[in-house]
Amino acid sequence: MSKNNKLIKRFLNNPKDFTWEELVKLLEILGYNEIKTGKTSGSRVKFINSVGNIIKTHKPHPQNIVKTYVINEIKEKLNLEE
Repeated sequence: MSKNNKLIKRFLNNPKDFTWEELVKLLEILGYNEIKTGKTSGSRVKFINSVGNIIKTHKPHPQNIVKTYVINEIKEKLNLEE
């Protein structure tokens, strides 16, 4: 199993310790690119794919762990199921 497949499987298992970097990598694997706005872009982040689908979310802070509700929202947006 490739690293990409392992990351997708991990995401689908609703991990409690999924990091922001893992989420960015997952979305890149699925064809999404982060849209940077302004100097720092703040905590609001948008990801867009080649078809124009947009995923909006917030960077977690002060810790780097993505909240469970964010994982569920992204799974729903991507139509991913276990």
